[in-house]
Amino acid sequence: MLEIADNSGVKTAQCIRVLGRGSSGKGKYTRPTAGIGDIVCVAIKKHLPNCQLDKKKVHKCVIIRTKYPVRRPDGSYVRFDSNAAVMIDNEKNPIGTRIFGAVARELREKNFMKIISLASEVV
Repeated sequence: MLEIADNSGVKTAQCIRVLGRGSSGKGKYTRPTAGIGDIVCVAIKKHLPNCQLDKKKVHKCVIIRTKYPVRRPDGSYVRFDSNAAVMIDNEKNPIGTRIFGAVARELREKNFMKIISLASEVV
């Protein structure tokens, strides 16, 4: 379950597919996990009444915060209090016009510059 950290009208969404990652693990099947900057397919669970997105369809999001720590090249780790994502369209542009909360710096390497420019804080 993901918090949606923009003003698209969606509050929570459930990840149903991680795009671009195979299974991680040797031998038996393991479920792929999404990290910061990964694009996932989600099903909308809670939304505001004036939301323009259809609850019955599958949408795409990009992960901006995870509880699982992310290792940086300098040896430090960064982790957040919750798992959060931002709704995106087919051109990888955010649907909302504002982004709430901090955003990880790793999004810059994955070319989500529009999300970084809308964010109030980059950690």
